[in-house]
Amino acid sequence: MPRFRPIKRRELIHYLRVLGFEGPYSGRKHQFMIKGEIVLRLPNPHQSDISKELLSRIIRQAKIDKKIWEEL
Repeated sequence: MPRFRPIKRRELIHYLRVLGFEGPYSGRKHQFMIKGEIVLRLPNPHQSDISKELLSRIIRQAKIDKKIWEEL
């Protein structure tokens, strides 16, 4: 479903929830989501989409394979 492309923050949160993450919770400077031992900081809400490069880093930190992301 979600191609590897720029994505809106709201969509990112939705797909992370589908993959088992809980949250987002308020942190000091950034919100974060949790899945087991993984704590994933989310980018702050802003006008533009999350770029492919930032999405790639977020997926890597979440320990999600790119193929799994694209198969959602």
